[in-house]
Amino acid sequence: MTSSQAAQNMVSLRGVSKKFGEKTIFSDIDLDVKTGEVMAVIGPSGAGKSTLLRCINLLEQPTAGRITVGGHTIDAGKPGSRSEVQALRRSAGMVFQHFNLFPHMNVLQNISFAQVRVLGRSRTEADKRSAELLDRVGLADFANAYPSRCSGGQQQRIAIARALAVDPEVMLFDEPTSALDPEVGLEVLAVMQELASAGMTMIIVTHEMSFARDVSDTLVVMADGRIIEQGDARAVMANPTHERTRTFLRAVVDR
Repeated sequence: MTSSQAAQNMVSLRGVSKKFGEKTIFSDIDLDVKTGEVMAVIGPSGAGKSTLLRCINLLEQPTAGRITVGGHTIDAGKPGSRSEVQALRRSAGMVFQHFNLFPHMNVLQNISFAQVRVLGRSRTEADKRSAELLDRVGLADFANAYPSRCSGGQQQRIAIARALAVDPEVMLFDEPTSALDPEVGLEVLAVMQELASAGMTMIIVTHEMSFARDVSDTLVVMADGRIIEQGDARAVMANPTHERTRTFLRAVVDR
């Protein structure tokens, strides 16, 4: 990879592997995500998709390999300092399957909290930014509500606003609609589509095949702890080359 290619990549993985004890979750993953690219990761359960996402922002420590996010590099063989790890994590906002909002804080406080603690913004600055993001995700009127009073789709949109609040360079989504009813999930997908249209770099582990096809630029298929196929999202969905991909797509598309 040349220096110019490296400059274009927001995320780069080289030889990344993860084991839990003697169990290999995935091994020797190489991956590049360009600035502004939307990458969807699909595949059967147990393929290692979510664990890979958690390794990218170091919620899980990779067993081997090198991870670069937004110019910050961590080598699994030489764990970075606390400040290096924090810098990489700040570059990668994460949205989980479950919303993980603080129940004792209202919506505005949930979004402002990390801005004050992590970025050192004043409460006034943080609340202003939080209000802007709530408007962006269609929840401007919910600033003073508590999470328990919000629907699942609303809570997930709040979680997206919270992740955006620390100004990440890439957004990581781990099955963001899997805990939601399909109709409610559409609200979340609409916000994600808006982010994609605005040029946000995104990596999305998803079971939403139409979203993966229509919104993502690149589709990555994982199975048995490795990447078995990747390429243009529409091309891979229409004409997969690997038999394992064809089997998986028949199972999920025809269901």
